[in-house]
Amino acid sequence: MADYAGDFGSFEDLAMPHFVRLYNFACWLTHDSVAAEDLVQETYMKALRGFSSFQQGTNFRAWMYRILRNTFLTSQTGLKAAATTDLDDERSPEPADELTPESILLARMEMETIQQALEALPVHFREIILLCDLEEMSYQEIGQALGIPAGTVMSRLSRARKAMRTLLIARMEGARQ
Repeated sequence: MADYAGDFGSFEDLAMPHFVRLYNFACWLTHDSVAAEDLVQETYMKALRGFSSFQQGTNFRAWMYRILRNTFLTSQTGLKAAATTDLDDERSPEPADELTPESILLARMEMETIQQALEALPVHFREIILLCDLEEMSYQEIGQALGIPAGTVMSRLSRARKAMRTLLIARMEGARQ
């Protein structure tokens, strides 16, 4: 492999720290771990091929997410959303010393409800929530990754969160009946 070292480091030095987070984002987009692996692999291949066009001083992470997103949207995977991806069972909002079978069940039900609502959102809402809340990207980074202005990021995020609230309220009301 050629060493694409410039003043800002080699491709490998810049790209590899983002691998796990890109894979997690790909899992959320594709709902399929195998498709996510393929998506990330293709993203890295495209990024490596286009690394000479990466502009020093710009945000590499946002550049990688943009390549992943564009690859997803132009692939057949992006055109169909089917299976679900389980959230980490280890994550629980309760302190470890207060875990009971009931609290574990309630936490899992909450996570499943949130996951189902998130999966029900259109891709453009789902991706913006994931990039902001899960990946903790700034509005500017999200804008760079999605190719939209920061103002559009803020308005789309607001609409996405409103749609998410509506879905969660509907699911909670449905559960009470």
